[in-house]
Amino acid sequence: MQQFDLIVIGSGPGGYRAAVLATLRGLSVAIIEKSQWGGCCLNRGCVPKKDWHHTAQLVAASQHFAKRGISGTLSAELDGAWQHQHTVVETVRDSYTDYMKRLGIAAFEGSAQFVDAHTLAVGETRLSAKHIIIATGSSPLIPDAYPLTPGRVLTTDDLFDNPPPAGKRVAMVGSGVIGTEFAFILSQLGREVLWITQSKPLANSAFSQPALKILHEALARHELNARTGCRAQCVEVLPDGVKLTLGDGSVETVDWVLLGTGRRPHTDALALDAAGVALDAKGFVKVNAYLQTSVPHIYAIGDVANPRMTANQALADAVIAVANVLKPNTRKQNATAVPELVYSAVELGRIGMNEDDAEDAELEPAVGFAAFETNPRALGQDDTDGFVRLIADMDSGALLGAEVVGYDAGEMIHSIAQQFGHDDALARFAATFYNHPARTEEIQNATETLAAKWGLAEQVFGE
Repeated sequence: MQQFDLIVIGSGPGGYRAAVLATLRGLSVAIIEKSQWGGCCLNRGCVPKKDWHHTAQLVAASQHFAKRGISGTLSAELDGAWQHQHTVVETVRDSYTDYMKRLGIAAFEGSAQFVDAHTLAVGETRLSAKHIIIATGSSPLIPDAYPLTPGRVLTTDDLFDNPPPAGKRVAMVGSGVIGTEFAFILSQLGREVLWITQSKPLANSAFSQPALKILHEALARHELNARTGCRAQCVEVLPDGVKLTLGDGSVETVDWVLLGTGRRPHTDALALDAAGVALDAKGFVKVNAYLQTSVPHIYAIGDVANPRMTANQALADAVIAVANVLKPNTRKQNATAVPELVYSAVELGRIGMNEDDAEDAELEPAVGFAAFETNPRALGQDDTDGFVRLIADMDSGALLGAEVVGYDAGEMIHSIAQQFGHDDALARFAATFYNHPARTEEIQNATETLAAKWGLAEQVFGE
């Protein structure tokens, strides 16, 4: 039996990060992967999806080309986009596995099963460790009405695993992050999208109403209007397409259906009972603030334990878990400190509390706002949608949360995340020297507006 300080089950962003960080901190580490190295994020999630989103953005931006003196228009095809993301994924995966080898991480391919609380079986191989991290991710949640059928009814996993099906008309099902992102992407990559949802896009998210208004307006400009309050009553797979009978009695025929209906924690075949690891009522591995399971030396991170189900959260969880493996019970998870992003017709990023969260915590929120509509950089890019929005505690001036909507929100949110959690975050924003012209200048403008409007000059400017 091979012995290690730490075994990580799953090689997605959380598992990979945990294995690398633990190795760099001096632990002997093994990592187990039953499918493709890199897990969902690399192979069928955020990496290839953002590749496609960039292509979609280029096509969408072409509507402004004429007034910039650029002639012609752009169009894109899903087949070519699929091959591009496939090449990117292979390149990243090769780099990823090479780095693990150079670090000396022991890699095992196959399904892991607990034999007991310290022992795992991978086929005939037995591995033992002082600590174990479960990072097995999630799998698509399939509504009962939809029969998965190759080339006709697909999950997003299926779409990245195999070249896209033929046909132009696609039914996109789901109003969450996955549905909202893919509806835009597919519309720009040569597909006619029928968007079927129960609620308005991102209605159940923590993004503000001003943010959602900008998103919905941007989607409408691309003729993307979700059919809300709409559930398929009958789904019939035909030889040449899919027939959908919807709850309002209407019937639609499409070439294929893409399901973006959420995901479920993946714990199948792990034999968690053999280790004494408990699940909650929704199937997530139960963890405490230190990410320990019901068995203290076994941790769980990412989608399998965290309902937020994002790569960002999995990466953050990995840091917390490894810190506690090295020094038990020294670092707690803080989910609000992890940025949340959406990449659709506009980018949306947020961190921390929104106003409702602040009021629930019996705090009085103060809001600072700065729009991109007059920002020189945004004007030069023909993309002035969006804003920076900061939420502070009226009494202490502490930064409680923030939201960035618009071009490059996914990058800008990091400038805020770097200071989030510091009592003097707003003072740091105000004192920072910024490049000009730049979108990030609106962080400073939002800070100064907040200070002036809510009487926080002393906390922000030291006056």
